[in-house]
Amino acid sequence: MGRKGSSIPPVRGEYFCSASQAASGWSSTALRSFSPFGKSSSYSASQVQAQATEAMAEPAYTIPVFRQRTADEGTEEYQRVSTNVGKGLTVIQDELHRMRMATKAKVESLALHREVKEMMYRRVDTSEEFPRMPDFLVALRPHTVWEKTPVKLFCTVQGTPRPVVKWYKGGVPVDPLSAPGKYKIENKYGVHGLIISRCVVSDTAEYSAVATNPHGSATSKATVTVKRPAASGESCLLGLVPRLTEIHASKLEVSLLDRFSVSFGVEGGSISLACTMVVVPDLPNVPPLAQWYRDDKLLTAGRLAEMSVGGGAARLTLPHLAKDDEGLYTLRIFTKDGTAEHSAYLFVSDAPPPVPGAPGAPISVKAFDVNADYVLLAWKPPNAVNEAPISGYFVDRCEAGSDTWVQCNDAPVKVCKYPVHGLKEGRSYRFRVRAVNSAGVSRPSRGTDQVTALDPAESERLQGTEEGVPSAPGQVVATRNTKSSVFVQWDPPSHPKNLMGYYIDARIAGTKDWFPCNHKPFKHSRFVVHGLIPGETYTFRVQAVNVFGLSDESQESSPISVEPALSTPSAPFGITMLSCDGSSMTLAWKSPAHCGGSKVNAYYIDKRNADTLLWKEVNLTGVTERLCSIDNLTEGVFYEFKVQAANMAGVGVPSAPSAPMKCEAWTMDEPGPAYDLSFSEVRGQSLVILWKAPVYTGASAVTGYVVEMAKKGSSEFVTLNQEAVSHRYLQVTGLEEGETYVFRVRSINANGVGKPSQASEPVCAKALPGTRELVAGVDQETGDVFLSLEACEISETSKFVWSKNYRGVGDCPRVAVTTKGRTSRLTFTNPDKDDLGRYSVVVTDTDGVSASHTLTEDALNTMLELSYAIKHPVVPLKHGLNYEVLEKGHVRFWLQAVKLSPSVSYRVIVNDKEVHSGEGIKISHDVASGVIQMTLDHFTRANEGTYTVQIHDGKAKTQSSLVLVGDVFKAALKEAEFQRKEHIRKQGPHFSEYLYFTVTEDCTVMLACKVANVKKETSFHWYKEDDEIVPETPANVMSGAVALPIPMFSRKDQGVFKAVLSDDRGKDTSLFDVSGNVFDDIINAIAKIAGASASELVLQCTPEGIRLQCYMNYYTEEMKTVWKHKESKIASSEKMRIGGTAEMAWMQICDPSDKEKGSYSIEISDGVQTHTRGFDLSGQAYTDAYEEYLRLKAAAFAEKNRGRVVGGLPDVVTIMEEKSLSLTCTVFGEPTPEVSWFKNEQEVACNEHTKVTFEGGKFASLLINKVTPDDSGKYSINVRNKYGGEFVEITVSVYRQGEKLPEPKLGQPKAPAAAATATPPPPKSPATPSKTPTPASSRMSMKSPTPASTPAPKSPAPKSPTPTPSRGVKSPTPPRFMKSPTPPRK
Repeated sequence: MGRKGSSIPPVRGEYFCSASQAASGWSSTALRSFSPFGKSSSYSASQVQAQATEAMAEPAYTIPVFRQRTADEGTEEYQRVSTNVGKGLTVIQDELHRMRMATKAKVESLALHREVKEMMYRRVDTSEEFPRMPDFLVALRPHTVWEKTPVKLFCTVQGTPRPVVKWYKGGVPVDPLSAPGKYKIENKYGVHGLIISRCVVSDTAEYSAVATNPHGSATSKATVTVKRPAASGESCLLGLVPRLTEIHASKLEVSLLDRFSVSFGVEGGSISLACTMVVVPDLPNVPPLAQWYRDDKLLTAGRLAEMSVGGGAARLTLPHLAKDDEGLYTLRIFTKDGTAEHSAYLFVSDAPPPVPGAPGAPISVKAFDVNADYVLLAWKPPNAVNEAPISGYFVDRCEAGSDTWVQCNDAPVKVCKYPVHGLKEGRSYRFRVRAVNSAGVSRPSRGTDQVTALDPAESERLQGTEEGVPSAPGQVVATRNTKSSVFVQWDPPSHPKNLMGYYIDARIAGTKDWFPCNHKPFKHSRFVVHGLIPGETYTFRVQAVNVFGLSDESQESSPISVEPALSTPSAPFGITMLSCDGSSMTLAWKSPAHCGGSKVNAYYIDKRNADTLLWKEVNLTGVTERLCSIDNLTEGVFYEFKVQAANMAGVGVPSAPSAPMKCEAWTMDEPGPAYDLSFSEVRGQSLVILWKAPVYTGASAVTGYVVEMAKKGSSEFVTLNQEAVSHRYLQVTGLEEGETYVFRVRSINANGVGKPSQASEPVCAKALPGTRELVAGVDQETGDVFLSLEACEISETSKFVWSKNYRGVGDCPRVAVTTKGRTSRLTFTNPDKDDLGRYSVVVTDTDGVSASHTLTEDALNTMLELSYAIKHPVVPLKHGLNYEVLEKGHVRFWLQAVKLSPSVSYRVIVNDKEVHSGEGIKISHDVASGVIQMTLDHFTRANEGTYTVQIHDGKAKTQSSLVLVGDVFKAALKEAEFQRKEHIRKQGPHFSEYLYFTVTEDCTVMLACKVANVKKETSFHWYKEDDEIVPETPANVMSGAVALPIPMFSRKDQGVFKAVLSDDRGKDTSLFDVSGNVFDDIINAIAKIAGASASELVLQCTPEGIRLQCYMNYYTEEMKTVWKHKESKIASSEKMRIGGTAEMAWMQICDPSDKEKGSYSIEISDGVQTHTRGFDLSGQAYTDAYEEYLRLKAAAFAEKNRGRVVGGLPDVVTIMEEKSLSLTCTVFGEPTPEVSWFKNEQEVACNEHTKVTFEGGKFASLLINKVTPDDSGKYSINVRNKYGGEFVEITVSVYRQGEKLPEPKLGQPKAPAAAATATPPPPKSPATPSKTPTPASSRMSMKSPTPASTPAPKSPAPKSPTPTPSRGVKSPTPPRFMKSPTPPRK
């Protein structure tokens, strides 16, 4: 295996190779020998082979190959073909037969080997600089075959110098001469093979290939198992291959198509590896026999590996990925000719740890030394790159049938093995391991298979007793492999100490962060690192691993750029004719798809007459452009052409022959085809297509171009631009992402539209992964305006090609291009409007990395402003020059810069005169905060004017000014004077906070203030409108706070309140005007608390109507309250009365009717929030309330018209004997009441001694002539009508002349008489409503939401005299509570 022009053994992208691939690779390199200065004219055997292959594969003179011809051209063609057909067919048949035989012989001949060997010697052999011991790139694979079938063992080995391979069977050298025809040893192009024909059971053995060179040896082993059918009497050794049937899977022809590539998975995820294939014959019931291997170990289907074959694909699914699954996966399919294989590496990275910084999970947990009560576990440590070192491991076990894991060790074990004790014999267990470091515990490893604790049997035991970690690996060498991978190899450690494998780490050159390349120890001393960034430079290191942990890191490799291994370029393509004058043709072609890791520096063209098979060289010296004029042609003859590209590795394979082209002068008036179609800025919905002008312009100059597009596979082209464009590019938009398109271009001149160009290569509307766009910006250091691109992909030969309006900028003096690594920058030297336009950049030798940016005038102006700011720097200011008035009336002028250096200098200028620190002026600055300040101790009218601060800090400078004149200065001066007075005021007792108000939860308004600098002798006084207020609790100034409560605040409390604080040091006063807005604010504050405490509306019936009441902490009529009925505002009227008390607000419906039914609400507003309470007065609630109202109304009418004593009777009368006593009173009642007098509860009869009168139904009298002591007693009057009455008692005491005036003994008053049981009918006219807001008669409880009215029981008749307390003779009015029914008559 080698590359064109070099003897460095290539490193393949995957760890696989086959003999057929190797053969095809070598034959392609032997096509043309070359030198950097010319081209050989000799043809090798491989050229003969290539010609033969082309002759066999290419149909001769098939009409569709040519363009459509006219009738004359068809006749000419017919004559030409007829002339040569006889001779041509004979020559072709003979030549084809001869070449078939020659090709078959030459492929396996020694001449081919000698030629390959000579070409390898001509290559620049850079690998001689790195002697290497033998190393198997592809190791031997185990095989299981049936008896009497052949088996082929293959391996690929590399080393410098080339190793010699010897074959062994069971340790005995294989001698082909000992059994002629039995063994065949092959060595083709670096692929070594051993073929055993007609195997027998005795061929079952372990075969090994030993590769040796002066630097060492390497061995690869594989087991061959030969099975005999069961019917033959011998048992099968391995049941891997089913019994042969008439059509066995191994008899199928299988060709692999799409193959799985190097894959990357994450621990805990899933992944599928699949290969598509063509099977002949394709039988649904006989799928191909496929086997999957991981690191040369056969996999079996199960929970962790799901396999399927059929439907033209073989698939392996790993549903539960773990790092144990990392490795080289090989699919082997048994075919008629042997096996078809494909291998690729699967990388599995660590899942996110449960705790940040925790290590990765351990790997490859296995059980050894299984006993009845213990088992020995061993595992491999994880790769710890950026995490803290591993301090130990925890081992867990889980008994079969349970999901519970139990930790086996209390303290972490330091080494990667641990004996688990305490198992129960006969029980099955699974085990897992967790790693521990200073950050936490890792995820658990994959559990082991079930292990049954039994007596020791034939089990694998952990070998090795040598303790300690291995020594560090030796020299690490990294070489180029592919554009995204690097081949790394190293020397094994000098002290392996039971080595388990290696961990490879990498880091980007110039950085300090290492990242792991593999997550499972790799056993060999070479590794291909995949998934790298193309064009980036990396450094590698290696650590060895055993059960005791990781070794020290090896020395780092030399930095290496990720580039493909050097090879010859691929074939050019798209050969097209651009013009013809009858004796010469101008041809163009497209660049090779792959340059081979080196710049293409030459092209070689061959031609031939379409009637012959012999190719002739056109140029011996390579042409550098993809455009060539070929002279000395014969007019009317058809020619074919092919092109080869060359680079420093050699000459690549030739292109496919072009279609036959007739050498005929072009005379059409229309232009020829455009050519060299290319694409730039391919994105998901757009791309830019570019082309070159036609070589043949026709009868007039080209004036424009039309671009046509079709989807891949379609022949229907659609014109994209209805109006021709004069420039040679077009941005195509509206594409479907992921769809593939082809394009062609037509040129236009004054004579018409020319022929279309050759169709472009198919292009997929999809951006490259990691694509970035052009960035326009300004350099923060220099202030230069630039455009910059960071390429997502780059190669060693890549160049950044900049264009303006898709014309190369070249050496334009207006711009300068600089490139560093993956980033290229186009800098404008002196940008102006001439630089506006569309700029694009293409990165050569990539898969189409490109981007563009349109520089607009607005964007350029913005960047120019920023550029000017950078080139002419200013000191940025957070705050411009400002002022503030400090205590004592000092004025501070200040500004703040974003940043100041210690070397900053500045000037302060006032009214065009620089000032400095001195008496009354202090100027300073603070570098940390960026503040520059000046303080004036005495700010007077002389300080009016303009203040300026000029700053110089390095190259940057700035200034800031402040104008203090007119009203602005007056305001500052007033504030300064105020602060001076404040300072003087605060020297004695003073208010630290002037009067303000608060409202407590019980709605008491508090006028409060805070005082400072007081002492015990300091006095405090309250005043309202200059009238002193003496609060119940004296003010305590030593507490620092004083308050004056104003309960039940209302409008009467408006006025100016004053607080005076004084002692021998001075006096301070605070005024608080409770009026206007302040009064409204207090009312709103009260309303806020009252509204929040308001209850729901309560129904209360009265004799006047139905009342709705809302109880709250405090109510005053100044509060903003609104009553609503059915969302309509209610105004106070005779029908709807609105009022309240200190504890509630009410609304009364007088003489209610059905119109007043509905919902009622009260809204209490505090200026910010509205508190709403409601009541639904409808339905049963209204019915009950109305009935209660009627009852109370009737009771009030009865109370108003019942009989009662209006006035005139005393409570106690004391009279001298022989005097006359007259008891007279005024009575009232409607109708006129009956009046009765009683003495000691006996009715008084009218006689000469006692006379009873009742005049005019209004005045009742009791006259006793000449009283005697017998007239002493308790007298009473009973006034009564049909609505009720009243019983009033008078105590009369008679004393004799000369006796001491007796002490009056008051009787106990009777209970008031109850109303009559029978309720009188309501009067025809309503009674006059009471003027009192809350009527005293028949009131229901204010606390009850449901009124309850129960008639008072009648009082019993008086039984015994009760003394009545004396109220004095002059008391004219009896007590109003004295009511009683009429006493019984005798």
